[in-house]
Formats: sequence, structure tokens, C-alpha cells
Amino acid sequence: MSRNRTERLVNLVICLLSTRRFLTAAQIAATVPGYEHDPDDPKDHEAFQRKFERDKAELRELGVPLETGTASVFDTEPGYRIAPREYALPDIPLEPDEAAAVGIAARLWQHAGLAAAASSGLAKLRAAGVDVDPQATLGLEPMVTVDPAFAPLTAAARDRREVSFDYRVPDGDAPTRRRLQPWGVVCWRGRWYVVGHDLDRDATRCFRLSRVVGAVRPTGAPGAYQPPAGLDLISHVARWSGPVERTGRATVLVAPGRAAGLRRWAVRSSSGPDGDRLVLPYADPESLAGQLVGYGPDVRVVEPPELREAVVARLREIAARHEDLVTAGGAR
Repeated sequence: MSRNRTERLVNLVICLLSTRRFLTAAQIAATVPGYEHDPDDPKDHEAFQRKFERDKAELRELGVPLETGTASVFDTEPGYRIAPREYALPDIPLEPDEAAAVGIAARLWQHAGLAAAASSGLAKLRAAGVDVDPQATLGLEPMVTVDPAFAPLTAAARDRREVSFDYRVPDGDAPTRRRLQPWGVVCWRGRWYVVGHDLDRDATRCFRLSRVVGAVRPTGAPGAYQPPAGLDLISHVARWSGPVERTGRATVLVAPGRAAGLRRWAVRSSSGPDGDRLVLPYADPESLAGQLVGYGPDVRVVEPPELREAVVARLREIAARHEDLVTAGGAR
């Protein structure tokens, strides 16, 4: 399935989950990104109808309970919706590696183009007078942000395009220039890494995205190289980063019914009047802070102080980035 179709299907599900009324095909076409067309053009409208029929069939094959009906007895055109009670999943026990895979998908949500498109679609529904339930998709808990180098490096890996960037190592005073043929970007133990062929060292190398300084610059033409066959990016990063011991213990307060991922990870939990108190094992406060900020106000750090300070620093960094974006947008 193509990425565009995947995004369209996800946004269609979000749209139909977020309203209690049935939406007609015309309302869906005007709301969901990917269905844009000219309804007065017979060929264009016929193409939309074929696309919409394929997508409906795909959702039903995937087990999505797509309902058909009308909002009132006066409606002549059928509409569609997804009842949250039918779509909700029971509690699913996940193994640690399975939970990690879900975490990676959630972190990608913010930067996959889905969040902005979904928000735009819901705004269109509200503008059309459709009652939208803002709580309908709260089961999705995307991380707040990823490193700025994420988007250009994933694009370069996809296009097979060489890049250069400045990189700072922990024991170095100044960043050094690196030239890389990126093979892919992966998340490992709460941090993002790019794996590829280092042109200057003529060897496979991993780079942590949080240590990339400044902009990532494309330097080669698309399709300039091919990654090795049978590539396992996670194994490269695991060998490079070495084993980790989670000897630290952090105590956090979690809102009732929220942060399911943290609850599975906790080694101890208890309930109280101010929320559920979880004890989490961790190795690096910076890495854990990067995960906790993604849960927003649902999670509050009790101890240790260095973790609390790391979370505050992350939140300030995020606020500063958004302020820069707003300022840049106003300057245009």
C-alpha cells in the first residue's frame, strides 16, 4: 500500500471516529485530505467514487466497523461513520519488543504528515457544522517532537541521496563535518539514530540525531547509491551503542486511565488521590525525559530531581521551537 493511500485511510478513520453523525461521501471528500476533486467534472467525480469504494472495502477487510446510514429520515444520500464502542480494543498485553514497535509508530505520527492533515480535516468538519468529539482519538499518544535532523535524514535515506552535517561527540569541543550515505533512521532506547556509509571513513557508522548541529545538507543526486541487501538497522545501532543497564528508579504521577505504555513498563504502581504513582526503571535521565514529555500533562515527575529538570528543559526547548516557528510565520 502506498504512503499516500495509508495516510488517506488513517485520516478517513479519524474523521469518521470523530463525529457521531453519518457523513456523506461529499462531506468526506471535502474534509479528508486525498479525496480532493471537482464534483462538477464527471471523470474527476467518477475517479473519486472508485477511490472511495476501494478505501471502504479496504477498511472493512481490515476489520474496521464502517457503518452506513442516514442522519435523518429526510436524507436521500447514505452516510458513513465508525462507532467508537465497536472500534475500541480490549486491553492488549504486549511484550517489550512489541511495545517498543508501537512506541516508534507513535513517535513518527507527529512527523509523518498525518497529524497536520488530520487536524485540518477536523477543522473542516467543525466549519461545516458537524459535531466533532475531541476525545474520540485520545488513545493515540504521539510524542511531542523528534530531533530537527529527523525529516531531512529520512528524506535523504528514502531518496538515496548523500548528505553532510556537523556532528558533536560527547568528548569533543567542536562539531566536525560528516559526509554520509544514509541507509535509514531508527529509534533505539528512546533516541533516534541514522545508519549509513561514512564517506570519509569508508565504513558503516551510526550517528545520534540529537548530536547533529545545524542543518543537514543534501550533497548528491537522488539514487546515487544502494544500501546493503538484508540490512538490519537496529542491529547496527545496538552493536554501536552497547548494552544498557537500567539501574535508576524514577517515580511519576500518572492521570487515571492514561499513559498505558508507562504502566506496562512500571516495576511498581499504586493509586492515590493525586493520581497513580508509578516506579520506572531507567538508565539515562535525558532519554527517559524525552519519552515522558510526549504524554504532556498526563504525567508528572516526582523524583529524582535530575529527571524533573531534564523534563523541564525539554519542554522549554519545545516551547522555544514553537515560538521560533510562530515568529518566522509572522515574518513572511
